[in-house]
Order: sequence, then C-alpha cells, then structure tokens
Amino acid sequence: MPADIPRSFASDNNAGVHPEVLAAIEAANRGHVLAYGADPFTSRAVDTFRSHLGPAVEVFFVFNGTGANVLGIQAVTRPYQAVICADLAHINVDECGAPERLSGCKLLGVPAPDGKLTPDAVAARIRGVGDQHHVQPRLVSISQSSEYGTVYTPDEIRLLADLAHDGGLLLHMDGARLANAAAALDRPLRAITADAGVDVLTFGGTKNGLLGGEAVVFLDPSHAEAFRFIRKQGMQLASKMRFVAAQFDALLGTDLWLRNARHANAMARRLALGLGAVPGVTVTQSVDANAVFAILPRAAIAPLQAVAYFHVWDEPRNEVRLMASFDTTPDDVDRFVEAAARIGGAHG
Repeated sequence: MPADIPRSFASDNNAGVHPEVLAAIEAANRGHVLAYGADPFTSRAVDTFRSHLGPAVEVFFVFNGTGANVLGIQAVTRPYQAVICADLAHINVDECGAPERLSGCKLLGVPAPDGKLTPDAVAARIRGVGDQHHVQPRLVSISQSSEYGTVYTPDEIRLLADLAHDGGLLLHMDGARLANAAAALDRPLRAITADAGVDVLTFGGTKNGLLGGEAVVFLDPSHAEAFRFIRKQGMQLASKMRFVAAQFDALLGTDLWLRNARHANAMARRLALGLGAVPGVTVTQSVDANAVFAILPRAAIAPLQAVAYFHVWDEPRNEVRLMASFDTTPDDVDRFVEAAARIGGAHG
C-alpha cells in the first residue's frame, strides 16, 4: 500500500476490489456476448444465487445499493402505502429521500436503540389499516447486519416475518452486509433469508470485495413479475451486465463471500477488544459483524482521524463508527489501537 494512500475505518466501501473478483472481470472481458443480461455469465451467476437461496428465487443485478433498495421497495408497494423501518435505517437516513421520492411510499421510522426492530415496535406502527385517511402499512424493512453492526438471528427474523405476513405485509431485507451477518451467525445465507420468511432481499456485494454491483432477489418469485420493467425505468439495467454478474459468480461460486466476511468480522472484534482496553474509550454496541461503535474523548477524535479516518456517528455523544473490511490487516488494527492509547491518554 503506498504511504500516501492510508487505510481507513470510515467504510467498507473504501476498500479495494478483491483480486479474485478482478480476475473474474478480466476473464469476462473476452469476446462478445449478448447485452442486457442475455449472456452466459449472468445465467451462471443467477444459478449460483439459486444454489444458496433456493431454486425458485428470481435475481436481478443492479449497480448500487440505493438502487436495489428503492426498486425492491417499489416493486411490492403502491404510493399510498408505507414502509416500517428502524429510525436509523439506511433507507431512512442515508439515501437522500430516494425511497420516498421514487416509490411514493412513506417511511415510518421506529426507535431501535441497538439497530434492530422488534415485533412489539413494529406492531405499534401497523395502524390505520383500511382507513382512507392513513397510509397503509405494506412492508417491514430490516437491515442485516443493522446500521449499528448488530445481527438478527433466524428466529428474530422469523418473528418479524410472521408478524408482517399475518397483517398482510411483506418483509424486505437490506442485506448490504448480509455476508457479514451470516458469517457472524455461522449459518448459510438461506437460513437468514428465504428460510426465515424474507420476501424481498437486497444482496450486497460492493462492501464485501466487489468492484460494484448489488442484486435484488425475490425470494417469493410472485413479486418479481414486473421487475424487469421497473429496473429499466429505474435506470439500473446494465447493458454490459456480464461484468456485474461475473463478480457475483466469483463471490458466491466459491467461499470467497464467507472468507471476506469472516476476516472483516475478526478484524472488528480485534479492534473492539483493543479499544475497549483503552482508558476513556467505551465500546457502545455489541460487535456482531464488522462494525465497531465507541465513545472517544472529544479532543482525541480529530488526531485519531489523521491516523486512520473514521466517521463520527453521534457528535453530541462523541460516538464514532469504525468499519473493518476484507482487506483490513491486524497491523492496521494494532496501529490504530496504539494511537488511541497514546492520543487518548494525552487528551483523557
């Protein structure tokens, strides 16, 4: 790594591309194939998804996570309906209002101190059903892992799915870091998606070693009927789709997805263990996946960001977020912990 390009803990989006993914892109860059997904790379990648999630699922590749979330929501809702989500959900906080603008739905935020929705909290938002003066709840959306890095167990997902389905709602999962959650739980991808009652899944790749690409997966294929038109109208249909699909085949066709996720999770645990031993530092959330949340001395934040950049999550509390990536090294972690001890001691 060149000295003038420091690593950071700001986001797993900041990491590069895994060499095996780059090799798959290069291998796909030979000859001509039909465009817009009518190619053997896309067909093979779809089959690979089905080997993980079930033979009947429908898979659609898109460019980015916001596009995947928005179009997945749009496919199963009408503009007079509502999506119930955690108040700090990515769709509610970090997508610039795109879900509401483009789907027309209202997002109903629910307080979630650890990032995870509970059945009781969701049930409190299912109201006004049938009343023409109120938006109609249609979708429950959860993030796996959550925005706080916490992970839903299969039983927790099933409880939410059953609650949604009993009320005529569907369950959407923003799986931007689904691989990290599966690795943390040591469960197959299907166990925390299709088998747990998820209807629509945003499957993340960019945060786990891909150059760029996400997938919208309809675990209940009946909801996918019009999606090819929704994707095109939503400007998320890749002409040279083989280059997106080949990445996913490299990721899921081997255990690369799991290796990358396990490594990132392990680096986050190492980071949390080290920071937790530094006087004046408090780790605030369970470190289930690849995120660490901690309260630092205010005066230490800027000097530490010069060592390895990270985001301030809650400025009044001095709570920061540090993300580990597939290419985070033990040296990256230990160097940062040593700096935290040194700088924190000076400003504690």
